[in-house]
Amino acid sequence: MVHQAAGSAPATLPAKKGFLGIGFTGWIIISMIIGILIGWLAPDFAPNLKPFANIFLRMIKSLIVPLLFSTLVVGIAGHGDDMKKVGKLALRSIIDFAIVTTLALAIGLVAVNWVKPGVGLQISASGSSEEFQALAAKTPTFASVLEHTVPQSFFEAAAQNEVLQIVFFAIIFAVALARVEGPSKKFMLDWLQSLSDIMFKFVGIVMTFAPIGIGAAIGVTVGKSGLDVMLNLAKLVGTLYVSLIVFVVIVLVPVALIMRIDLRRFWSLVKEPWMIAFSTASSEAAFPQAMQAMEKFGVPRRIVSFVLPTGYSFNLDGSTLYLAIASVFVAQAAGIDMPLSQQLLMMLTLMLTSKGVAAVPRASLVILSGALAQFGLPLEGIAVILGVDAIMDMARTSVNLLGNCLATAVMGRWEGELQEPAVEPVAA
Repeated sequence: MVHQAAGSAPATLPAKKGFLGIGFTGWIIISMIIGILIGWLAPDFAPNLKPFANIFLRMIKSLIVPLLFSTLVVGIAGHGDDMKKVGKLALRSIIDFAIVTTLALAIGLVAVNWVKPGVGLQISASGSSEEFQALAAKTPTFASVLEHTVPQSFFEAAAQNEVLQIVFFAIIFAVALARVEGPSKKFMLDWLQSLSDIMFKFVGIVMTFAPIGIGAAIGVTVGKSGLDVMLNLAKLVGTLYVSLIVFVVIVLVPVALIMRIDLRRFWSLVKEPWMIAFSTASSEAAFPQAMQAMEKFGVPRRIVSFVLPTGYSFNLDGSTLYLAIASVFVAQAAGIDMPLSQQLLMMLTLMLTSKGVAAVPRASLVILSGALAQFGLPLEGIAVILGVDAIMDMARTSVNLLGNCLATAVMGRWEGELQEPAVEPVAA
């Protein structure tokens, strides 16, 4: 057989005990604490850590395309799937994404209207108005999102790490490969399976550098933002963090319970990629670990390699909730009274324009700028948010990761292919 079993767990997850008897999670926590202390006590020195953070992120980005392409193609073509089966999975995923992101918007809207974090603040143009106008002009339309999904060149998409385009190309390639018979199909499947196996080992090597990269990333963030700025806008930051916690408790947890997801086991596997996403504020940095964790959880590789990267573009729960809070926050800070009907219309706009733009640099600011411009709100409000945006980005990115991992597990259950762990016999 040329491929691993659908539910096989990759063998490259970090060992529970590592250097000095401290596990991978322990080293991440230690590195985060050291990074926070450096950023706080030596803010002038903290920028010197940026190259270490960038090296880690660049190593992660270098492995995403070969890992994603090889696993997705083998998962589909190696199991004889056709477009009908892939289409059913895609439809179910879209339904799940739409329901959960709508609930995220609702929670954000309720929270910002209840707490009113922007009331009492005065917007000042501390940033370039032209810069914010340029950001607003980049807001995509529904047509441009559809067009952006289809690559004009696989190699261009790979070079720019356009995950959604890679997924589209890989699905078409896999369906074509599934229709090929004879030695050509066997050769390509063997080659891609070998590439997949190698890339999972590659992940294991890169992750040994993770604590250094993570500590550096959080040190740069704290050194740049400073604790004073966060205290000045603590009401906004607190509203976001509490709202995200509420979202997890009243949306994600019930979804997991309804779909019979073992929460304790799920969290034990997801906590490491979650910490990577939180500390680096990068979904890409956590992608390989999240993929491995979901396979270890028992979700077949073909589902993991489709739902997880697609969710990175269409299931941004944390970012969606953040956009709801940030947009109304600007209106409050500007002293503009927005009726509920206008707020709901703005939420609908945010939900539609935020799909499929994860690869756009500063994606959340692009979407936020476009919404503010469309509804006549001052773009200078973004300058107020920028002071603590890095701190908020950590929270929304980690919830994005958590929501996508749960969506992957839910799809595995919905498809009837989630493999439960074998029950170990009780020792006498």
